[in-house]
Amino acid sequence: MRQGFRQSMAWLHAWSGLVVGWILFAVFVTGTASYYRAEISRWMRPELRTVQADPSQSAERAVAFLKARMPDAAGWYIEFPKPEKPVIGVHWWKSLAGPFHQALLDPETGAPTAARDTKGGDFLYRFHFELSMPPTLGRYLVGACALVLLVALVSGIVTHRRIFADFFTFRRHARSAQRGWLDAHNVAGVLALPFHLMITYTGLVTLAPLYMPWGVQTAYKGDEIRFFTEAGMMPEMPVPVGRPGSLAPIAPIVAAATARIGEAPEGMAIYSPGDARPTVVAIFEEPHGLAHLHPQIAFDGATGAIHGEAGTARAATVTSAVMVGIHEAHFAGPVLRALFFLCGVMGAATVATGLVLWTVARAPKGAQAAGVGLALVQVLNLGTIVGMPAAIAGYFLANRLLPIGLADRAAWEIGSFFGVWGLVAVLGALRPASRRWPEALRLAGALYLAVPVVSALTTGEHLLRDTRFLGFDLAMLALGAGLIVAAHKAGRRHASARDSRRSPGMTGEEALRA
Repeated sequence: MRQGFRQSMAWLHAWSGLVVGWILFAVFVTGTASYYRAEISRWMRPELRTVQADPSQSAERAVAFLKARMPDAAGWYIEFPKPEKPVIGVHWWKSLAGPFHQALLDPETGAPTAARDTKGGDFLYRFHFELSMPPTLGRYLVGACALVLLVALVSGIVTHRRIFADFFTFRRHARSAQRGWLDAHNVAGVLALPFHLMITYTGLVTLAPLYMPWGVQTAYKGDEIRFFTEAGMMPEMPVPVGRPGSLAPIAPIVAAATARIGEAPEGMAIYSPGDARPTVVAIFEEPHGLAHLHPQIAFDGATGAIHGEAGTARAATVTSAVMVGIHEAHFAGPVLRALFFLCGVMGAATVATGLVLWTVARAPKGAQAAGVGLALVQVLNLGTIVGMPAAIAGYFLANRLLPIGLADRAAWEIGSFFGVWGLVAVLGALRPASRRWPEALRLAGALYLAVPVVSALTTGEHLLRDTRFLGFDLAMLALGAGLIVAAHKAGRRHASARDSRRSPGMTGEEALRA
């Protein structure tokens, strides 16, 4: 009975991992890159320089721009400049159903910045949980995959009863390819197993209100705003009166908010700016700690008087906020953030080795040809495991190579991301099985090695002149070198297997496992 249970868990682990493995690999890679989202965005806008900007003046310039752009908007949002993003970010919308518009303003002039149009690290961040799909659909799909991953993790622990012992017996030069891939899968999975369980569970909890909204809908009868107010996540705000009115000067409101909290807000939300009763909400960076809760103060937008502040968060709200904080690692300093990044890399490696192990374990023996299903999985593995990293390198290269004044430039960058991804997948499908992995890895490595070179040639800034992007460039070189080494090892292993198959003293199965 016990053996039957373990076998059923092995089947569940193998097939659940395969069904969602390709999406999970993309989610892990882009999520891991998002730990350096701000650094990526800064690199992708090299024209921007850090400036000392007064929040009050930035707010006035942003409001002047928004009044000219959409005075009758349902809402505006202003992001104040900060070191990692030294511009004023403005957002405006006519309805909560969208569309939502945004622009970046020069903090010194209030005019749209001349910096290149790009989504920067925000694209990778949102792809991590939306897959560049309609937001709700993408989040549901990622949530379903995360739930399956949680099942795969638990069933994997049950299946590999010697998983911790095997971790200390990694056979890198194992004669059996299946044994070597299993050891690699165990090492990557066990070494960061607490992280894998934590990041999967907290990711599900983060989006739980979307997946299970019925409790709030039933208790508040559709008035979700009251739920957020009573939970302590936002202050109470008055209802617009429906008559035209004017907005009070914003600078005194910024000064009052700063004096009340002791620091400048990170952003201002202005609701119904053209109404006789507008509301201005000052939003501050969350205090240092695990909970991802932003202090907020609401002001009467017509008089500047304080309406109220976000209340004390309840226990359930704090618990949810802690889950979000742990998942996004806002609290982490440089060392801890690097550790989160390495754990994310191991998460991607766990998924990748599991996908490859699935095909190796089912590889045909001797001269038998692979079936259509297995061949499809092999192509999808290559297209995902190599294609996704190559796509990110293509995204970075497009940022430097596309003309700065190109219309819809950010969309072209994203198109380059998907174009490179598709190109690697197609080339992998067309090339012979013995060459596809070395060639694809070599191509991806070359793309990463080209990033700092192309950047220096197109911007005129390199490591000897400007060290702002030293860490980014070194990371690109390290990734490129690692992929080239992987390509060399893959080519050597295929050559060794080919020589073994030519040996008259070996059976087909022995040659395959060599």
